Amino acid sequence: MAKKQKKNINEMSFLDHLEDLRWHLIRIVLGIVIVASLAFIFSRFIFDQIIFAPKEMSFPTYHYLCEIATFIGIETSFCNDKIPLILQNRTMAGQFSADIWTAILAGFIVSFPYTIYQLWKFISPGLHENERKHSRGFIIISSLLFFIGVVFGYYVITPLSINFLANYNISESVDNQIDIGSFIGLVRSSVLASGLIFELPIIIYFLTKIGLVTPDILRKYRKYALVVVLILSAIITPPDIASQVIVAIPILILYQVSIYISKIVVRNEKRKAKQHA
Repeated sequence: MAKKQKKNINEMSFLDHLEDLRWHLIRIVLGIVIVASLAFIFSRFIFDQIIFAPKEMSFPTYHYLCEIATFIGIETSFCNDKIPLILQNRTMAGQFSADIWTAILAGFIVSFPYTIYQLWKFISPGLHENERKHSRGFIIISSLLFFIGVVFGYYVITPLSINFLANYNISESVDNQIDIGSFIGLVRSSVLASGLIFELPIIIYFLTKIGLVTPDILRKYRKYALVVVLILSAIITPPDIASQVIVAIPILILYQVSIYISKIVVRNEKRKAKQHA
């Protein structure tokens, strides 16, 4: 029965593969919709306790950064009593749209392991048995990296950005009355960008498997990668050196880990080639 099933998979036509992919994508969308529906029901808790939490000085990141600044002996806005920021809604459907898109974002983040699982089910039949065996931890590792990135984006990038931009002013006559869409967009981009960036080792693994990347290439372009990382850090964080360094360090660590992963993949491929020679 197993051989028959394997044969059917190998003999699938291009249209059959498209049909199979379509059903996996449908399951992914359904998973996101189900979680998004639950998030919509509990939207008040999500907004009050999660989305809007970084605009309050009681947020834990500000507390720790204030202690560090005090220990070093420098003045910082992380020790202020309040962030000069007022949220407002200026469109009729603004709050409803914010509710819908936040629920979808929550659905994507929470259902990410299920999304990866469905993609893996589509890809895995095309792999050899030993490749499937050595890649069983793919779902766990990729999900773990994504959630670590989301946490990093929420607790590091988001508060750094909010604190800097809220305290930056060109004149005392200008108040920061921020549209709710702009605020949520900053939180969303910080969290999602970090989550996807932390998938770098997984991306390098597959690029190495198909021969597009090698450890030598990654080492050769390391200095260029450093420049790209700094530019990326400048885009997703406030334009101050401290914030960019805080963001750049984990990305550079991920890049170094990716080199090590690529090295392992190439070594295993060479070993398999010798065995079949």
